[in-house]
Amino acid sequence: MTQSDIPATDPAVYDAYKSQWASLPDTAEAWLARAREVSAVLSQDAAQREQENKSPRAEVALLKHSGLLKLLGPKKYGGGEQPWSVGYKAIREVAKGDGSIGMLLGYHLLWSTTANIVGTPSQADRIHQWILTNNYFVGGAVNPRDSDLTITSDGEDIIFNGAKFFNTGGVVSDLTVLEGVLDGTGEHIFALVETRQEGIKFAHNWNNIGLRLTESGGVKIENVRAPWRDALGWDEVSKRPREEVLGVPFASLLLPTIQLVFSNFYLGIAQGALSFASQYTVSTTRPWPFGGDNKPSATEEFYILERYGNFFAHLRAAEALADRAGEEISSLYREHSDNRPGLTARQRGEVAEWIASVKVVTTDVGLRVTSGIFEVTGARATAVKVGLDRFWRDIRTHTLHDPVAYKNRELGRYALLDEVPEPTWYT
Repeated sequence: MTQSDIPATDPAVYDAYKSQWASLPDTAEAWLARAREVSAVLSQDAAQREQENKSPRAEVALLKHSGLLKLLGPKKYGGGEQPWSVGYKAIREVAKGDGSIGMLLGYHLLWSTTANIVGTPSQADRIHQWILTNNYFVGGAVNPRDSDLTITSDGEDIIFNGAKFFNTGGVVSDLTVLEGVLDGTGEHIFALVETRQEGIKFAHNWNNIGLRLTESGGVKIENVRAPWRDALGWDEVSKRPREEVLGVPFASLLLPTIQLVFSNFYLGIAQGALSFASQYTVSTTRPWPFGGDNKPSATEEFYILERYGNFFAHLRAAEALADRAGEEISSLYREHSDNRPGLTARQRGEVAEWIASVKVVTTDVGLRVTSGIFEVTGARATAVKVGLDRFWRDIRTHTLHDPVAYKNRELGRYALLDEVPEPTWYT
């Protein structure tokens, strides 16, 4: 099965936005305004597209037209050069309109900047130029729950082999991040490769209850080559990891960075659910006529006002926490990107606990809001055509990615024993 055989909407449906968004935003607020515009476009038919479950080639084209794929990249190659704190808010805004596309944007921003964390400065510069000048979308076949890909060395190349049960966005990507273990060493290597090649075989089997437009199915990797010079953080001559890049806590920022990506699209989905439900309640929900305290409209029902107020308060608190965590990790990048050895394990751990806190809170409040909104919209809101269930299904699907109980335990050890997690990229 080839990509052309997979049902997908023609990307031309969004062609008008290519000229409408021809100029990139130049301030943080302008970038967030652009993200809100993208969200508004996606929200118009999000329920229908989610039910059709087509491959999101058109939606990725929309992200490309918007410029959001370039948000974090250096300006010298056409990027927005915004900090992660802005990137997280953009993910959240897009997820309000469509959780799947918010997730795709989040994963792209992480994978397209991976070299900033585990690569050398020259590798990061070269990869940014490659991605930004071509406006590429980046997917990733990196899932630590699966067996690692096996890497062998063949002269000036490394060769990846293996399989992953899950990869996100790969089918619709231009580049894919691969990660594996160099045979006989136990050492991990990340590299970016072109997606459209014979050795990358997608299973096209993503048909889950939520996040249906993320193309997160399986993939086989067969004899996929990358030059040693693209082995992130490795010396291409000695074929050894560079201690000053991979042997310091800075290299382990990959995990908290992506964990906060997760939390922000959870939060965006929950905020989108509350907004969607609010509009439905105002326009469609009927008051209950048998309670003995009859109201002329649903918006005057005590229990409806109480629930919306409670949901709003908890989401507002979660947003404040997420923004604080985004500033915390952005400050680490700002202060240590040019001085990686200066970041201590304790500093990294402190930020990881801010982010673990966000993960716990957005998981809890996201599931509660996206299931609870049915109580304030009414029985007719369960109609498939309404699509109100997609918000809960999206959050429920991804919050099983890694058990949040472990984040609670981690935070418990921090609160009780003042312990922070060991620097690592995969747990």
